[in-house]
Amino acid sequence: MGGGEIHSKLSGVFAPMCTPFAPNEDVDHDALRFNLARYAESGIRGYLALGSNGENRSLAEDERLSVLEDVVRHKGRGQVVLAGAAYDGQREAERFLDAAADLGADFGLVLAPGYFRRQMTDEVLYRYFSSLAEHAQIPLLLYNAPGFCGITLSPALVGRLAAHPNIVGMKDSASRGIESFLPLQSRSFQVLAGSANFLFPAMMGGSPGGTVSLANSFPQLALQLFRYGQARDGVNGSPLQERITRINAAISGAHGVAGVKAAMTLAGFRGGIPRRPLLPLESGEVQQLRSILGAEGLLP
Repeated sequence: MGGGEIHSKLSGVFAPMCTPFAPNEDVDHDALRFNLARYAESGIRGYLALGSNGENRSLAEDERLSVLEDVVRHKGRGQVVLAGAAYDGQREAERFLDAAADLGADFGLVLAPGYFRRQMTDEVLYRYFSSLAEHAQIPLLLYNAPGFCGITLSPALVGRLAAHPNIVGMKDSASRGIESFLPLQSRSFQVLAGSANFLFPAMMGGSPGGTVSLANSFPQLALQLFRYGQARDGVNGSPLQERITRINAAISGAHGVAGVKAAMTLAGFRGGIPRRPLLPLESGEVQQLRSILGAEGLLP
């Protein structure tokens, strides 16, 4: 895959798909397909399947593959699918990436193993990511998400990995620090914002877009911010970024995955419930979220 094609495929807004669960906590594939049908018409670039919002670690392996199969099969024309690989064992990650390629995913997004985090030196992580890239049949992106695995990828490590021909980018979901990765971008390595909270400044610094949970419930709002970033329109982009940061704080910032799913349902999608040990929002919390989103003009 050439640099121009990589940039094109990763340029835009990606929804980090939630996995809807029925009241008995089974995967609700009907709800997932309903959401995909709406997203396919929204204009977003594509999806991250099986990320943190997808409750990856709460799914059995057969469930992961069935969810990924649904996302690939029901994506819109021209949309792109990133498959999230979050494993503590390398052999399991290799098997998943093989299956993801067979199912038709465009990219793999690989999280650092976090269980033995004290042993995850830059050298160990370099070997992990680079050997996965040698093995994988699809291009890989690094996933910097210290809030989930306890490991922060260093700019020095990412710079080394960016030279690998099958590592084509990263998603940075750390709360701060994306500016240290943006200078590593090239035609063959792209840095995606991992939160709507810094999508606009990341794009002003050269990022082609982001994977942002706000797109699960309000894709058009996320797309508007993306367009301002694409146009480098600080006059309109900066105030919209402030508004989106405020909205994001009320959804995922306050409630995590349960908040994202509640906001999806309020916006007309089918969010379902989280899987235990996560719990859904209580009725009072849903009403409070409804009031906040209504005051922002996002609900009828």
